[in-house]
Amino acid sequence: MGNTLGLAPLGALPRRSPRREEPLPNPGSFDELHRLCKDVFPGQMEGVKLVVNKVLSSHFQVAHTVHLSALGLPGYHLHAAYAGDWQLSPTEVFPTVVGDLDSSGSLNAQVLLLLAERLRAKAVFQTQQSKFLTWQFDGEYRGDDYTATLTLGNPDLVGESVIVVAHFLQSLTHRLVLGGELVYHRRPGEEGAILTLAGKYSAVHWVATLNVGSGGAHASYYHRANEQVQVGVEFEANTRLQDTTFSFGYLLSLPQANMVFRGLVDSDWCVGAVLEKKMPPLPVTLALGAFLNHRRNRFHCGFSVTVG
Repeated sequence: MGNTLGLAPLGALPRRSPRREEPLPNPGSFDELHRLCKDVFPGQMEGVKLVVNKVLSSHFQVAHTVHLSALGLPGYHLHAAYAGDWQLSPTEVFPTVVGDLDSSGSLNAQVLLLLAERLRAKAVFQTQQSKFLTWQFDGEYRGDDYTATLTLGNPDLVGESVIVVAHFLQSLTHRLVLGGELVYHRRPGEEGAILTLAGKYSAVHWVATLNVGSGGAHASYYHRANEQVQVGVEFEANTRLQDTTFSFGYLLSLPQANMVFRGLVDSDWCVGAVLEKKMPPLPVTLALGAFLNHRRNRFHCGFSVTVG
């Protein structure tokens, strides 16, 4: 008998092509795990500050900063930055050299190099007048779905002292990242190590991050409610100091008014807010901030003008 039901033979049925899984993303750097939450909180402001930025070329720019404060002497900072031709992303350009020199002669400098397609190096130097305070060397390797970093801080072969920090992050899924941090320090008469485990889960509108180890815990939660409102919650516990803090921050963006408002409240009874206002078509940004600590009965405010 023929095929009375009118069904096609099995060999004639179209075969469904196997679904290709997308590769896992790189988890980024360990230092950026809590970045989204921290960007919501306002930065401390005190006194009056004037910042003038000047772009000299496509590779070189400088900034002049004058700060007047009631808590200390007035200060001046000269900031210079050089960016090379190799741009991996809108925020990553290699090589990069950044330096900051203040009126007392203290220098903070950073050098970023791309040694290979996946290998990056960074050197950090900090001086106080004519004395070296900090010298640090970082090496970071970024694989397809993992990042490994090794840092040497203040290595001193003569004094037999060094700080070694190792980071590792692995993307297990498109949303889940796990890793850890190992800090080892050695100096005459003292030696120790601290292990910290880290995890990060990223959803469509929120990100939760947790660091926990023998030194304490650090947890943060970031939520993007809509295009204008972002909130962040942060919890930190230090076992050595026997201290815990809880902070809540929020960000309100008004693009039509060219305004950004950030506020915070924490468990130390501190309330603060910073309002930023751009003044187009002029390249000027105004910022006004105020912070009040109810427990210590301290209040400070600040005002800044940024040109360029």
